[in-house]
Amino acid sequence: MTVTPSATTPDADAFRNALSRFATGVVVVTALVGTEGRPAGLTVNSFTSVSLDPPLVSFCAGRTSRTWPLLRTSERICVNILGAGQEQTSRKLAGSAPDRFDGVPWSPSPSGQPVLDGALAWLECSVDTEYPAGDHHIVVARTHSLATTHGDGPLVFYRGGYGRFVPA
Repeated sequence: MTVTPSATTPDADAFRNALSRFATGVVVVTALVGTEGRPAGLTVNSFTSVSLDPPLVSFCAGRTSRTWPLLRTSERICVNILGAGQEQTSRKLAGSAPDRFDGVPWSPSPSGQPVLDGALAWLECSVDTEYPAGDHHIVVARTHSLATTHGDGPLVFYRGGYGRFVPA
């Protein structure tokens, strides 16, 4: 197969198509927000570790997100690493309905933030730094506490769809 590189900047569709070939895990960033402390969540597939010392992670939130501005007001946020059986939770919390957290079971982290039932792991963090980057914000967060569970493997996102990872 011969690949001819583009001499121009790729359009958004071509760029998205190329990047869809990279499989990612899926996380939901949660916090209690507002004066009534209601749970809010944002589904993210651009999550990565940054540093072991200090323990830092990073994720990207779209500039048009209506949820990220709410989450960032919380002193702590919780990054929930989703398991293979949590596709519906991911889809629900990726939506825009104001009541999308209804029916999503969770328990409190040490500071009270939502830990989603069935998550493979969770990290309670505080926002360390936020950088504007094109149509997104790059968020670097410091981890304060965490826990892992014995789940059925990660939820994976690839080429616009969800799947499972089965180790060889």
